[in-house]
Amino acid sequence: VECCLQRGAGRLDAFVVNMGLLSRLQSRSQQSQVLAALARGGIDILVGTHRALQKDVVFKALGLLIIDEEQRFGVLHKERLKQLHPHIDILTLSATPIPRTLYMSLSGTRDLSLLQTAPQKRLPVRTQLMEFKPSVISRAIAHEIDRGGQIYFLHPRVEDLAGMMQRLQ
Repeated sequence: VECCLQRGAGRLDAFVVNMGLLSRLQSRSQQSQVLAALARGGIDILVGTHRALQKDVVFKALGLLIIDEEQRFGVLHKERLKQLHPHIDILTLSATPIPRTLYMSLSGTRDLSLLQTAPQKRLPVRTQLMEFKPSVISRAIAHEIDRGGQIYFLHPRVEDLAGMMQRLQ
């Protein structure tokens, strides 16, 4: 979902489905537009982050709530959503299995679906373990940024994380 409110999204174009996106990263005007559409029943599917739990969010006729970043939702948050909106189907997304969610899925308490096909044009992750060399790191970061990729830099020591961040910048 690329804009705050749109009809369909690729696979859903053949259906009359209004979709919305709600995130704290949107502008206030984008959020207001989505909140107004939700309150009047103008959104069928909402993709949201933790922002969907706020008190100003009113679901009049929402059919499906897709929660991104499930790891930021605690058990109490999920239970609160179910209690407040028992008629809404909720789909939670997570790149890494949450132990409790995984257990519930394996025990049959909760359904589990796995996406096992990478997105189109996705390059495989390459992991290399080597001695710290600023020149190698600089070239790797520049290469990824130039091709529009993403960089994840792991640093094991919290106490000097700020210094490492400055070196990387």
